[in-house]
Amino acid sequence: MTQVFLASRNVKKLEEMRRILTASLSADRRDVAGAAGTAIEVLGLDDVAAYDEPVEDEPTFAGNALLKARAALAATGLPSVADDSGLCVDALNGMPGVLSARWSGGPRDDRRALDRGNNELLLQQLSDVPDGRRGAHFASAVAFCAPAEPAGQPLELVVEDRMTGRVTRETRGSGGFGYDVLFCADEFPDRTTAELDPAQKDAISHRGRALRRIAPQIVAALTR
Repeated sequence: MTQVFLASRNVKKLEEMRRILTASLSADRRDVAGAAGTAIEVLGLDDVAAYDEPVEDEPTFAGNALLKARAALAATGLPSVADDSGLCVDALNGMPGVLSARWSGGPRDDRRALDRGNNELLLQQLSDVPDGRRGAHFASAVAFCAPAEPAGQPLELVVEDRMTGRVTRETRGSGGFGYDVLFCADEFPDRTTAELDPAQKDAISHRGRALRRIAPQIVAALTR
């Protein structure tokens, strides 16, 4: 059994990443091995011994993702995947950006309350912005770090992607997490990403796109 570790404490994000990565790895593993099944197991933080997670103090999504993947590899010894993502609003000069998860400054141990505070603050900041200027995009950077081969260097990969759309004027939907209740993607202009089913969201999301792009490289690393 080949194991891959996903470094995240966000339960809904972990579920989403595990779902997308497992499907992508399974498909790519079949392509590589020519087999009907896959022997890749995706683990989360609850499946490994606790370790000190790094402070996400890099100025870019890629920097934070790589920081987390490196720490995960060092702590577990397992090939590790980490994501950093956020909402970038045109009218706010790209903010909240890398500060998306803590935009309102609320307690990080209460995910639901923090999401609610972030969404309320964003709506307040955009209250006088007309519909034609509410463009935004979700950005994601996915990093993968694997142990070094003998006399070699650890493998490090980073892939970035985005989902473009706009910010709504009210929250809608019960799916997803974070700012999903306020965001309509270009592909579904009349529905927030919180109103999409998981398969619809996975197909267009910033994280789904990045994970599908990096999955073949992960499979190649795991089967070398």
